[in-house]
Amino acid sequence: MSATATAPVGGHVVAGRLPAPARALVHLGLRAVTRAYRLRYGRRLVVGEDVIIFGGLKLQQGTTLHLGDRVRVRRGVIVNGGGEVHVGADTLLNGCWIGATTRVDVGRRCLVSDCFVTDSDFHNLDPAERHLPPGPRSRKPVVIEDNVWIGAQAWVLKGSRIGRDSVVSAVSVVRGDVPPAVVVLGNPATVVKHLPPAPEHV
Repeated sequence: MSATATAPVGGHVVAGRLPAPARALVHLGLRAVTRAYRLRYGRRLVVGEDVIIFGGLKLQQGTTLHLGDRVRVRRGVIVNGGGEVHVGADTLLNGCWIGATTRVDVGRRCLVSDCFVTDSDFHNLDPAERHLPPGPRSRKPVVIEDNVWIGAQAWVLKGSRIGRDSVVSAVSVVRGDVPPAVVVLGNPATVVKHLPPAPEHV
């Protein structure tokens, strides 16, 4: 048996894996947590089939969050701004902060780490208007296409569009368009590697 293989312990337990009844109980508990969030946020939280919220989700008043089928929401996710956020099926949100005053779209099968995504400056750049409510020039929707990975502490700023299959490296700052199937790095984020395109998924 290889060093990484699981080994029987006693007659019923396998090292590194919960028994099936225990896994079922954990799953039921997580589904109960998800239902509690749906009751808490009402119509502002729209979820698809088999969505799991692990806890710690904060959804600001006036903001709407749409979660596609089988989305996983880990602890520490904050969504605010009063706009709409749409997350595609099979995506993982892990400790991220999303500010949507208009709309933020996250595609399918994405990995969104503890990063920052915003469609607004949240303050006017003009010094004379800085303490006034942000105007339309300070806001522009964000689109993250399918199968994108956003690394820890990265920033995706207003008006950005990240192409399918791309990777935003940790601590990078994106403002504008990122081509499909590339790795970007730095501030401002620039292409450092081209990736083979992923096969089409149904």
